[in-house]
Amino acid sequence: MSNYLIGVSGGIACYKTLTLCRLLMKAGHDVRVVMTENACKFVTPLAFETITRNRAYVGEFDAGLDPATIEHIDLAGWADEFVIAPATANTIAKIAHGIADNLLTSTILPYKKRLLIAPAMNVDMYANPITQENLKKVEAMGHMIIDPGTGEMACDAEGKGRMAEPEDIFQILTAEMPLKGVKVLVTAGPTAEPIDPVRYITNRSSGKMGAAIARKASEMGAEVKLIAGPVSINLNGLNVTSVTTAEEMLNAVRENLADTDMLIMAAAVADYKPAQYSEKKIKKNNEEMNVPLTRNPDILKTISAEKLEKQVFVGFAAESNDVKENALAKLQSKKLDLIVANDISRGDIGFESDENEVSLYFADGTNLESGKMHKSEVAKLIINRAFDIFRGK
Repeated sequence: MSNYLIGVSGGIACYKTLTLCRLLMKAGHDVRVVMTENACKFVTPLAFETITRNRAYVGEFDAGLDPATIEHIDLAGWADEFVIAPATANTIAKIAHGIADNLLTSTILPYKKRLLIAPAMNVDMYANPITQENLKKVEAMGHMIIDPGTGEMACDAEGKGRMAEPEDIFQILTAEMPLKGVKVLVTAGPTAEPIDPVRYITNRSSGKMGAAIARKASEMGAEVKLIAGPVSINLNGLNVTSVTTAEEMLNAVRENLADTDMLIMAAAVADYKPAQYSEKKIKKNNEEMNVPLTRNPDILKTISAEKLEKQVFVGFAAESNDVKENALAKLQSKKLDLIVANDISRGDIGFESDENEVSLYFADGTNLESGKMHKSEVAKLIINRAFDIFRGK
């Protein structure tokens, strides 16, 4: 059973959260509640304490508390899942901008995992462009937004903004996770190969595809480790090992390989590096600058000899021409179970885009076309197919 921390902010939907706590308790989970002072004006802490059999936390500086306990740190470390329901426009804005002015928002900042956020507010407040922008920011941080419902509200308005029903939130929280117990290792982003202390060779990979795969695998219950090159995207909530060069990425993969069920190599590793690194900045002059290059290790080809029988290896092929032929050659030479190919000559998908369109080629000779879709959906497709292979081994 899991430890559920429920954050309750001030809105009439607070009464629904009592039902959510009861459902979680009935399922055998341990539940604790953190309330804002405004939430206490709708539902008393005693109501939550009666249902959860635990203290409902409200103030950061309440009298009579154990001085050895730093509540917002201890609660963040205790929670396996942290749900904000209801999440008002005010609380969502604070999460988006890192404001910690009450116990709830102070507990959110040190929490290292994904939050599940159930918005609840007036239809016009929900539709406000600032609220929508804040929701996008929060989602970009790696948190999950539980879509609000549509219907009549306490203010007599009707539209989207009602907190999702507690039974629906409960189903989301306790949904079967097909990858539970499966260990997934993902690589993402580019590598950067230094020429001198200022310059380096890299590529255009944003890391979005690899991050989407890591997040989706985590949502499906897997134990995920992400090895990321130098990226600027938000990786909050993920277990990340940061690397810079191809050799560093190879070493990080090797360190984790024996304890991996599925390896998904979404990183765009630099094929070449400068043959010699200059400790001092190379000064410009009137002549041409020549930088001799040497081959980097091919990570998948290098570790293919270490692949265990039950492991699944997935590679990526970013190609500008002869996409199918090049992908199939890599599939065979690197002893992969599956390779994901995409056409980088298209400007509407791939690098830096939120959408992608890929072809999946399998070791058994079959293939599958994804069609154009959001990278999170592409990630789900790849993970499901890789998991099918894993189950069949």
